[in-house]
Amino acid sequence: MRIDWSPEDRAFRDEVRAFLETSLTPELRLAGSRLTSVYGDHRPQMAWQKILHAKGWLVPSWPVEFGGRGWSVTQRYIFATELTAAGAPPLSPMGIGMCGPVLIGHGTPEQQARFLPRMLSGEDFWCQGYSEPQSGSDLATLQMSAEDDGDHLICNGHKLWTTHAAHANWIFCLVRTSREDIPQKGITFLLIDMTTPGVEVTPIISLSGEHIQNHVFFTDVRVPKANAVGPIGQGWTVAKHLMQFERGGSAYTPGFRGRMAKIAHILDAEYVEGDATGEGSALRLQLADAAIQVDALEAVELRVMSALSVGAAPGPESSMMKTVGTELSQRLTEIALAAAGRYAAVHQPHMVAAGGPTPGFKPPRYNDGIGPEYSWTVAPKYLNDRAGSIYAGTNEIQRNIMAKAVLGL
Repeated sequence: MRIDWSPEDRAFRDEVRAFLETSLTPELRLAGSRLTSVYGDHRPQMAWQKILHAKGWLVPSWPVEFGGRGWSVTQRYIFATELTAAGAPPLSPMGIGMCGPVLIGHGTPEQQARFLPRMLSGEDFWCQGYSEPQSGSDLATLQMSAEDDGDHLICNGHKLWTTHAAHANWIFCLVRTSREDIPQKGITFLLIDMTTPGVEVTPIISLSGEHIQNHVFFTDVRVPKANAVGPIGQGWTVAKHLMQFERGGSAYTPGFRGRMAKIAHILDAEYVEGDATGEGSALRLQLADAAIQVDALEAVELRVMSALSVGAAPGPESSMMKTVGTELSQRLTEIALAAAGRYAAVHQPHMVAAGGPTPGFKPPRYNDGIGPEYSWTVAPKYLNDRAGSIYAGTNEIQRNIMAKAVLGL
């Protein structure tokens, strides 16, 4: 597929490039280039959010009355592409990418006025409370209770795999306010202040050593009913709206193109054309095949973005984008790992931006990494991406959704 930008689009692209050239500090560029997770390290991502908010470019997809820009689909795609090309660090999606659209679509005017401005300014930093010890992909089986107590709900339960909960001061949760004939009923979408008595956060240290996810325990936590988004007991509808944005509300392909360029650079550095082993040629063929799949995914993303521009939700195509996007992302990490070879074996978390600290790791006294710089992020990214086909609903669940909503099975 060939896309030709109009003169107005090219002028917009040049405006974006000029802004990024002057606004991305060396620290921010370093955080973007060393990224190994879908989440950036907290400090640089909040610094970048502040810069974008001051420019008015933080949430271009939101309605104008809530801080959006009214950009066309093409402008939003150009913006996403240029962010990736410039090496900007990612922003946390839990607030502006998930909870924000839910409040715009289902929140009361009072909730919108209270939460959205502080979400944009970064005064409120959000995390997501969905998964529980026995409720992951089968989310409707969640057990965290919220019992009626007049103007409040009393919450008790345990959420886990809660990304950046150690930084958050607000969490949006799915809680069970009643038990009905089917599990999707009786669920409420609730906003909870993390400073409320009875909320406790404890870290989950991943196998690779980082502290990004957390347990969140709730013991007799009193939450005003005014913090329920949508009717009490009908939170499943609200959650489905959010999950469409989580799974398909943004484009994968601009980031993929940047990653493919980096892999091509590794291949050029590690293998000469016509190398005797043939490994380089085989990896280049794999990268070319991935590029074809990226082109196909881009066509779907542009169609979904067009629907979003007129107020539609992503719909079941979000499940397709999530499935193809995460599996293709994993494929790119496999090619990069094979290309980097022996250099990828060195464990050096001090040279990457993993989304969180590595407790107990003591970096060497010198500040240089071992091996070429392009190899530092390869193995951590490979390991982190294994979770891509699990989080936001496993890809098996996404295929079930597509079978039902698209194929009618």
